[in-house]
Amino acid sequence: MDRAASRLETIVAKALHRVPAQESPLFAWPVACGSVVAERTRALEFSAGVLRVEVSDMGWRQELAALAPRYVAAINKYSAAPVQRIEFVVKR
Repeated sequence: MDRAASRLETIVAKALHRVPAQESPLFAWPVACGSVVAERTRALEFSAGVLRVEVSDMGWRQELAALAPRYVAAINKYSAAPVQRIEFVVKR
């Protein structure tokens, strides 16, 4: 099972390195955060090392902000452009 997971991770990383570097973190977000979080959030933009992610309310913002370092590390495993931090913004 570990071998299959490793191969899948390699395939995902290669695919994400084929998109333009500035868009790579946007595509990496759902992979890094998982399907449950991805369904309730949306990566908006990436600029100057900051990935902006839209969330539905302040509760989600607070909860995800606490997990941001984990998400940054996961995104940087896949993304062609390094993410320094994630900014969570509440949907208007």
